[in-house]
Amino acid sequence: MTTFHDVPANLLMPVLADRLVQTGEISRPDWALHVKTGIHRERPPTQENWWEVRAAAVLRKVGMNAPIGVNHLSQMFGGSRDRGSSPNRAKAGSRHIIRTVLQQLESAGLVEVKTNLAGTVKLGRGLTPSGHKLLDEVAHEVRPMAEEIAPGLSKY
Repeated sequence: MTTFHDVPANLLMPVLADRLVQTGEISRPDWALHVKTGIHRERPPTQENWWEVRAAAVLRKVGMNAPIGVNHLSQMFGGSRDRGSSPNRAKAGSRHIIRTVLQQLESAGLVEVKTNLAGTVKLGRGLTPSGHKLLDEVAHEVRPMAEEIAPGLSKY
């Protein structure tokens, strides 16, 4: 069976974003039209479905790195900030965007908060079985396209 670890992210993201839109749980807030995705960006995104693609990317990253929190995810979606004549520095992405996306994924039943055995410490968020199933279904659907690009994937 193909898992989401087996296919490239650039093939998985658009199909997963469309699948998330079909569920109806992921919707772009009104403020998302005017917001930058991080302090390192100069302009808001121009892509029409950037919110859905970001939700798909966050879902995949939670699956790959679970349990993971908002702060670590924002660092993954960050970049280097242009400081003029000073050297560039790494800056994190928008935590508000990632937090809102995670809340939408939680309400869709794809992501859940992971705690320690006593249930007292929150370790971060991880995939639910339905989130894992969705990622694997999309990966299985995308697998033929991935094999056309990289024929070596047929071994796996």
